[in-house]
Amino acid sequence: MAPPWVPAVGFTLLPSLGGFLGAQYTRGEGFRWYASLQKPPWHPPRWILAPIWGTLYSAMGYGSYMIWKELGGFSKEAVVPLGLYAGQLALNWAWPPLFFGTRQMGWALVDLLLTGGMAAATAMAWHQVSPPAACLLYPYLAWLAFAGMLNYRMWQDNQVRRSGRRLSE
Repeated sequence: MAPPWVPAVGFTLLPSLGGFLGAQYTRGEGFRWYASLQKPPWHPPRWILAPIWGTLYSAMGYGSYMIWKELGGFSKEAVVPLGLYAGQLALNWAWPPLFFGTRQMGWALVDLLLTGGMAAATAMAWHQVSPPAACLLYPYLAWLAFAGMLNYRMWQDNQVRRSGRRLSE
């Protein structure tokens, strides 16, 4: 049997796996494309994104562990709170390929809005089980709201380049 800390570490690190894979889209051509986009003055510096996402992913991952533990593992009672969590995490992981990979900023915004809705539903479901676990999602919800505003603004500001050519959605 695994030591009791193994599930806590696994749940905490799991979200970062998708974040790491998604970050592959921000390198090379994806980075060059992104660098060419018009950005609002309140756009965060690139260096801050990895620490922010690392913190958010770790917090939500540990929160999922708290829910899993409180509900006795992958029990019948855990289906909704952990299912909502898994759904929002999958949507979260889909954003980098949409935004950077396919350059579909409009569809990436739709994905972000769905992620935010699922994350809010997750927080509500978690609150019924463990209010402290739900609190771990609140910074993530705030960041998703900010990211949604940023995605929308960039989508709007980059629809037409100076040459008159339309950017990919």
